[in-house]
Order: sequence, then structure tokens, then C-alpha cells
Amino acid sequence: MSQQTQLQQKAKELLTDKKVDLVIGYGLVETGHLGTICITDPQKFDQLLWNNQCVNNLVVYLKRKEVKKFSRPAIVVKGCDAKAIAVLETEHQLNRENLFVIGMECAGIRTRNVLQEKCKTCDIHQPPHCDFVIENPEKSTFLSNSSDSSGRYARLEKMMAWSTEQRLNYWKNEFSRCIKCYACRQNCPMCYCDVCVADKNRPIRIDTSATLKGNFAWNILRAFHLAGRCIGCSACSAVCPAGIDLDLLNLSLAKASEEHFNYRAGVERNIEPLIGTFLPEDQENFIR
Repeated sequence: MSQQTQLQQKAKELLTDKKVDLVIGYGLVETGHLGTICITDPQKFDQLLWNNQCVNNLVVYLKRKEVKKFSRPAIVVKGCDAKAIAVLETEHQLNRENLFVIGMECAGIRTRNVLQEKCKTCDIHQPPHCDFVIENPEKSTFLSNSSDSSGRYARLEKMMAWSTEQRLNYWKNEFSRCIKCYACRQNCPMCYCDVCVADKNRPIRIDTSATLKGNFAWNILRAFHLAGRCIGCSACSAVCPAGIDLDLLNLSLAKASEEHFNYRAGVERNIEPLIGTFLPEDQENFIR
């Protein structure tokens, strides 16, 4: 039985038995493309779809007031998405007991039939922290072909071999294309402030216009706000209309978190967040 069929049957069962009152998943939207759908009627279970094009991180919708009004929603997640739930739980942004998580064992997401960069070194094919996991029937195939997860920071290490001037010029070129649409913020499950610092005007901390100075300030500030929190789902890069490689920026802080504190965001549940937690055994050689 395919994963999609198992997903549809599980959704129908949960809604029929009133164990949940909403299922957030993937399906065809009004444009005819694969996107996010929400179903409350168990008879519409067949609208749920699952394939290697399910790129969105649906956890972002758990922040919406329209979803929060439901007493117990269910959500479909991949391995990288499930880590976002663990972080939000740690930060007291959701009540995990009121959420039913359906994990889909993932063989990698493809965009235009090309495997996404994050999937090439993924080591969490089976979503953790779930209430129900639907395994991939072709598990043996994709696990044997999976790349070495130790190469997770290979792209970053290649860039860090450049000179300081080369790196600066690279990011100048990247950020010069930013149009300040804030799509990266809106698509990120970790961005949930009621008022973002970029929107505050008393005082204005970040240039509101898309100047190179303001673009640097916005993108660097957002990256630091995600330090020890980014789960590497690539939702920001996927939605950026300018094609800025925001993943590469976030990787630098994720690498520092893992090297200095042995901390990977969302891998474990019920642990203290990295930022704001101090331990006697913490290394301090990164302080200059």
C-alpha cells in the first residue's frame, strides 16, 4: 500500500473518530498546483496527496490564528519538518499534547526533478517525535543510496576557504537582489514574533527600503535570531523570489552550534534551548 493511501486512510480514521478536528497536509490548491490544504470533513480524505514534490514545511501554519482555534489539529510532516515542532515545543509556542503528528518517511524532495541540496546529506529520513509514522515502502533503496550526512556542512566549508574579500563580495551580490518582501520570514516556522524588529518604527532599526545596507542588516539579523533554532528545512530559500541562498547563511550558525555545544536544533525533545542556557562544560574558545 502506498504512503499516500495510508495517509488518506489515517486522516479519514482520525476525523471520523473525532480524535482530531483538522488535518493539515498536501493537496491540489485552486491553481491546480501542489500546495497546502486543510480538511475537516472525513469524506474529503482523498484530497490529501503525498509525493516527492511536497516541499512546504507545514509547521508554519501552526502559528496561524485560524489553526489555533481548533482544539486538536493533525499535521503531516517530513523529518526536517518534525524538528521544527520540537523547537516550538521547547519555546512553549505550542501544546504538543493537543497536536497529532503524522510523519512521512521521506526519500528526499525534488524540485524540477532535481534532489534538493538539503536532502543529499539528510540523516533523518524517518520523522522523529511523531504520533504515527508512515514508512516508505522503498526504504531499502533510498537508504542505501543516501549520501553521507557528514557532508552536511560541505558547501559552507568550501565557501569558508575563500578569502574574506571574496566572501564579502559574494554576500554583497546575494543581498543586492533582496527586495525586502519578507517571504523568508513568513515561510519560516521559527519566526513567530507578534511584531518583527524589521517592522518597528520607534526607533527604526533596519532600513525599510531595499538598500544594500538595509538588506545586510535584515538578513544577518534574521540569521542570528535563528542561531540554535534553524532546523534546516530550507523553507526560506525555497520561497525567496530573488533566489538568495539563505541556507548557506544559516548553515554557518548551525555548524557553530554543533561544533561548540554539540547541539542540533529539533533533534531531541524537552531539552533547554541553546541560546539562554549555560553549562559549566561549555567551551569558550570561540570567544575573542
